[in-house]
Amino acid sequence: MFKSKKLSKFKMIRHGFFNRLGGVSKGIYKGLNCGLGSDDKIKDVRKNIEKVCQKIGCNKNNLIMLDQIHSNHIHKIIKIPKKKLKGDSLITNKKGIALGILTADCAPVFIYDPVNNLICALHAGWKGAYKKIVSTTLRKFKSNGSNFKNLIAVIGPCIGKENYEVRNDFLDKFINLDNSNKKFFKIKRDKIYFSLKDYIKEQLVRSGVKNIEIIRKDTYKLNNNFFSARQSIKNKLHDYGRNISVIMIK
Repeated sequence: MFKSKKLSKFKMIRHGFFNRLGGVSKGIYKGLNCGLGSDDKIKDVRKNIEKVCQKIGCNKNNLIMLDQIHSNHIHKIIKIPKKKLKGDSLITNKKGIALGILTADCAPVFIYDPVNNLICALHAGWKGAYKKIVSTTLRKFKSNGSNFKNLIAVIGPCIGKENYEVRNDFLDKFINLDNSNKKFFKIKRDKIYFSLKDYIKEQLVRSGVKNIEIIRKDTYKLNNNFFSARQSIKNKLHDYGRNISVIMIK
């Protein structure tokens, strides 16, 4: 588990970015696979999720996870929902409710307002980032009384630029949206690479958030022990596990 130095200063919240170490799953899911949508054994995934809840210190029934759809849909959680919600961003100011995001190369992002005691966990793959999931979430913070100067944002482990190869149509899509997006791409030996972390950070900065931390762990690199969709595709595996990132107000 990796923690944010910035968020660790606040004793009223608990959080963690988990990799695959410490779980009970076997085979290609070996370790702490928390993806109920994977083809792993459900009982093993549930055991893994229980381990995460124990580590964070939350009731397993109070961990909220989304049916993630690479969107800019946000949910403010007032009470435990009766069914799984669709979207990619969760916000709450309620104690004891843990917000969980699943990733396997996409970026988990935590946002915390210590003044209004408001937390957020969001899932930002390239599609969600392109659809402005970050800036849309920040507008939700603003509507709940937040001053962006008070916010702390943490971009969690995701695929690094040197391993995020993309095609020409991907590059064109981002440049057509905003020509200044060129700076998030690098061309090396006729291959194009994209920096997801920097693109997300730009949305935070443009919105007025200055207190930003990046957990510089590349999920594609094997020695970091994360589940990686791209590694699975490279190795021609039929599926992959999911890493979980969780934040909660105590």
